[in-house]
Amino acid sequence: MLVNLNKILIPARKKGYAIPALNFNDLEFLQAIVGAVNKLKSPVIIQTSEGAIEYMGLDYIVAMVKAASKQTKIPLVLHMDHGKNFELIKKVIASGFYTSVMFDGSALPYKENIKITKKVVALAHKRKMSVEAELGVLKGIEDNVSAQTNQFTDPLQAADFVKQTNCDALAIAIGTSHGAYKFEGIGKLDLERLKQIAKLVKIPLVLHGASGVPQYLLDEMHKNCDTLGDCQRVEGAHGVPIEEIKKAIKLGIAKINIDTDLRLAFTSGVRTALYTDKKVFDPRKYLGAGRDSVQKIVEEKIKLFTLDKK
Repeated sequence: MLVNLNKILIPARKKGYAIPALNFNDLEFLQAIVGAVNKLKSPVIIQTSEGAIEYMGLDYIVAMVKAASKQTKIPLVLHMDHGKNFELIKKVIASGFYTSVMFDGSALPYKENIKITKKVVALAHKRKMSVEAELGVLKGIEDNVSAQTNQFTDPLQAADFVKQTNCDALAIAIGTSHGAYKFEGIGKLDLERLKQIAKLVKIPLVLHGASGVPQYLLDEMHKNCDTLGDCQRVEGAHGVPIEEIKKAIKLGIAKINIDTDLRLAFTSGVRTALYTDKKVFDPRKYLGAGRDSVQKIVEEKIKLFTLDKK
């Protein structure tokens, strides 16, 4: 069952838990997400970036998610993540199948961000779709999103932005970053800033760049790396500590984006399968191993963000 963000995020914000927002790039990722949803009976947000839309094609995405939605009775959101191309956003809205879109105007001047966000909101709300907007900039690189430095969200500006745009959810910058290299040393979020924003902004708040980069995944990725010659793969990667995520949820974060952890899990699963069975050439076997690794991560996120908080 496909719903918009408001159906699952508003209760999350009110009750103090968060919904995982999971990017998918192919069929295996989608199967893993739906498998976790059915196992734990908990809703999630399925996301596609502009890069994923370019890679898979909008028609393929719609067909896959339409099939996936028939495999579960648990609410799902099909959300466009980090939409920067206004024409592509309009195309996604017109497709009539996505239930939510994000306009990412965070790199634009404030007034321009407001102007275009309002346009997206008007188009999406006509089709009963929700809109996520962004204020503040996260450093790092992920798909088509790139920034050299953080620009933390101003609480008063956030309140004004939401009032002017009527967006349904707001992504904020409080210290997370895109990609696998989020911190040097111990990661800390600006929780005091989040507390101030949450007092002024009552719609669901969103945390991008929130992958934890679990150590066990890094350990799996580096098994036998001397033999394989790939010890440099995600070497020195750091994610957002679990305790920081838990604190952020308590302070009002209702949607948490996860992409890097899923990529790490899939790569690790495929890599292990190919190394373990050096004769395998059936892609269903090694891609299936990647899928199973992704499902494990999705289950971890659902338990951490949602089930443990209810």
